[in-house]
Amino acid sequence: MKPILSRRKFLKGAALTGAAVVVPAAAGCASSSAADRPFELNKNPLKLGLMSWTMARDWDIDTIIANLTEAGYGSVELRTTHAHGVEVTLSAGERAEVKKKFEDSPLEVISLASAFSYHYPDQDRLKESIEGTKEYILLARDVGAVGIRVFPNELPDGVPVERTMEQIGKSLAEVGEFGYNHGVEVRVCNHGRETNRIPVIKQIFDYSNSSHVYLNWNCDRTDVEGEGFEHNFNLVKDRIRALHLHEMWDERYPYRKLFSLLSGMGFQGYCNAEISGNPESVRFLRYYRALFLALQNAL
Repeated sequence: MKPILSRRKFLKGAALTGAAVVVPAAAGCASSSAADRPFELNKNPLKLGLMSWTMARDWDIDTIIANLTEAGYGSVELRTTHAHGVEVTLSAGERAEVKKKFEDSPLEVISLASAFSYHYPDQDRLKESIEGTKEYILLARDVGAVGIRVFPNELPDGVPVERTMEQIGKSLAEVGEFGYNHGVEVRVCNHGRETNRIPVIKQIFDYSNSSHVYLNWNCDRTDVEGEGFEHNFNLVKDRIRALHLHEMWDERYPYRKLFSLLSGMGFQGYCNAEISGNPESVRFLRYYRALFLALQNAL
């Protein structure tokens, strides 16, 4: 005879899994309980890609395509300065070759991730960053990337906060317009000291006064602060074009809630995993994808 599961253990287990559970009020009601109804899989989960900053930093393009295809990922965000070699030094022919490799692959879309920032008090350095961004926007266009990630990165000490936010916003407007004219989205990441906070990013968007500046949602620990996660999400939800996911086992971050909100607004972009792991292990990537799907009730 199978051991009887106590009600306390049953409820504890249900709480840990985060599943919605209905406990029948009486034995006679069991036939109408949630447990008797078939579980319906989410047939339209969000899409998963990989950001190459950590795990794929040493992979060339052919390895990226092979590993992500085998693991069931649909996109890659290529970090500049890594082994893939997708840089502005590529010739026109080399850029065309990169584009063709991805077009011929099962991957649906690619994007680039730069480290350009616009918070610098030094105006020469700021100008250099803006012009560098434009160069990489042209690279993104040439290799078929749909977007490029940039940073604000901090609110420097000794400079009025509003002045820095306005400078970042105006800089983003300039590169955003340039990107728009070349078919490439400029996506700023909520990242860095104080600029990781969504209300700050919202103010930067307001200063930009541009409809061509977008957000790479970074799943930052501060997303839950202030007036709460959903409030922060709603401040910028219309700007989100891509995401960086991190360690989804971390219960402090509301990944399930995030995925629900994104699905509810019909988000069609990619959630790119920015994770560490065994760089030889496609199996690791498969486990991460399984957790991504399970948190959406799609597995």
